[in-house]
Amino acid sequence: MPKQIKLPLTDKVIAELKAGDNVLLTGVIYVARDTAHKRIVEALNKGQSPPFDIKGQTIYYMGPAPAKPGNAIGAAGPTTSYRMDSFSPRLMEVGLKGMIGKGQRSQAVLDAIKKYKTVYFAAIGGAGALISKRIKKADLVAYEDLGAEAVRRLEVEDFPVTVVNDIYGGDLYQQGKAKYKITSK
Repeated sequence: MPKQIKLPLTDKVIAELKAGDNVLLTGVIYVARDTAHKRIVEALNKGQSPPFDIKGQTIYYMGPAPAKPGNAIGAAGPTTSYRMDSFSPRLMEVGLKGMIGKGQRSQAVLDAIKKYKTVYFAAIGGAGALISKRIKKADLVAYEDLGAEAVRRLEVEDFPVTVVNDIYGGDLYQQGKAKYKITSK
């Protein structure tokens, strides 16, 4: 049975999550990809405010398709997370608590997850149309010139994700590889 979590994430909730846990998120998440991440980190490094309060938030690495009439958003599948790896530790430093994407993360991100008590979730790749049904509202927040890569605020209900990296060093990708590793005799 999936764990149901009301966003924003707290340290208490994050401490209860382990790699492999299935979770349903309800609340607000933000969408940002690599170019938006770069702009946010540049603003932070110049002492400027980011386009939204990052503290306690979850960012989904996704570039949505245009919405069909009557829908909040088009297909909303995850994008490859490593493209955000050079920016993620800085965002965790200022309070980011959750990241959603697909694929493995760098060692620097894994170290920052433990240091700043953050969690990395995977969304189901290839299921963007199904995932979009869990998004109830989508609003442009910043960087409209980036098109599909602009920062957006999403209201989600029972948004399905799986914990990949937890604050204890758990790594679902490594656990999966180890489970099926063939040993030679």
